[in-house]
Amino acid sequence: MNCDKIFIRDLLVRCIIGVNDEERHQKQDVIINITMYADLRNACRSDRIEDTVNYKTVKKRVLAMVEQSSFLLIEKLAGEIAEICLKEPRVQKVKVSVDKPSALRFSRSAAIEIKRSRNDEKQP
Repeated sequence: MNCDKIFIRDLLVRCIIGVNDEERHQKQDVIINITMYADLRNACRSDRIEDTVNYKTVKKRVLAMVEQSSFLLIEKLAGEIAEICLKEPRVQKVKVSVDKPSALRFSRSAAIEIKRSRNDEKQP
């Protein structure tokens, strides 16, 4: 299958994230980057939103989930974001990175990146 890419870059969101007590009481910034892999050939021909992944809809779902979340790990947060993306019928694979700017002193951020695909869901 031919996979094109749709990007949502540098989405800044505030949420409760972290394992330390002080992190559990106040929302912190996280920066999210999403790459969704889908076959976009029909959309390229038709110029119709129905033939692509509506990235505005995905962004709204991600924002709603993240702003209400309270995870300990950015890994868990990234996994939940990947699941939201894979619920879109045209998305075959997704890559999600989450940066936590306040995580490490003297560092711009700590970050993780995960990759998930539809095939992952079928494996035990």
